[in-house]
Amino acid sequence: MNLTTEDADGKIRLDQYLAAHLPELSRSRIQSLIKSGDVLVNGSPAKPKNPVSRGDSITVRIPEPEPAEAQPQDIPLDILYEDEDVVVINKESGMVVHPAAGNPDGTIVNALLHHCGDLSGIGGVERPGIVHRLDKDTSGCLVIAKNDGAHQSLTAQFAARSTEKRYLAVVQGIPSQSSGTVFTHIGRHPVNRLKMAVVNPGSGKA
Repeated sequence: MNLTTEDADGKIRLDQYLAAHLPELSRSRIQSLIKSGDVLVNGSPAKPKNPVSRGDSITVRIPEPEPAEAQPQDIPLDILYEDEDVVVINKESGMVVHPAAGNPDGTIVNALLHHCGDLSGIGGVERPGIVHRLDKDTSGCLVIAKNDGAHQSLTAQFAARSTEKRYLAVVQGIPSQSSGTVFTHIGRHPVNRLKMAVVNPGSGKA
């Protein structure tokens, strides 16, 4: 992005000026970009404390995020089934499926890379072989693709809902009905984006 300073008087620091004009970036992020040479003033790298004058041309480059490639780790797995195309594991509660913010390693993916040596690359370097997920605190069967053909086939099956899933739940009290259907829409929580929530029809997934 490019900025031309029209309201600077040579007394405001570069990082302060950018923090005021780029509210989507934190000041620490701006300082990091300046120090890494991704902020140019009149075509030259600058320092956070450099003053900004009227008419200066500022260029800010936001580097593309570089996903960290998951590394193999010798973590025990409860394998229910395995052949040359897929591996099915019983994921225990408390284990994260793939590396993400707050869980860079110690995940199912790290364990699978150690066990299998290689997985389908369709999920990217952070989620190789992962076709579907289970929440950290949810236990149950997880099907992993060992090659791209299996990954594409499993993805199509899940999309077509031709794969049947059964869940066991602990219920407190006695349900008033012996059977029934709960149907609603689930999507990202409107406030806490790290959580899922029941949302209005027309948004989320049925």
